[in-house]
Amino acid sequence: MHKQCNNKMAIETLHTLEIIEVLENFLERKRPKEEFRDKVDISYHLDKQSVMIYEIRPRWNNPEEIMELPIAKATFVIAKDIWKVYWRQSDQKWHSYTPEPTVDHIQEFVSLVEQDEYYCFWG
Repeated sequence: MHKQCNNKMAIETLHTLEIIEVLENFLERKRPKEEFRDKVDISYHLDKQSVMIYEIRPRWNNPEEIMELPIAKATFVIAKDIWKVYWRQSDQKWHSYTPEPTVDHIQEFVSLVEQDEYYCFWG
């Protein structure tokens, strides 16, 4: 039993490392040049089974206040071994990304966000 727990933990750790690698590569390609990052930047959060990509920028009417504006989210559904893809609409709520509501791999999620074929993520 102890080995099963360790194996499961190792798989989860490897999965997390893979997610971080994919997202760090995405940031490497997508982030603005360093001299503009105090005006606009992007990053991501990992929280349990979800990944959220967000924009970082000063508030327009109070530049001292830094805002994090959600762009896209993917939630891993363990039972189905898929990622559910979400985008944030003008109502400020997460909605399923209808053109492709699920993907099999985190790289596919990142590709959807990066390509933004339907202008849902980046406007």
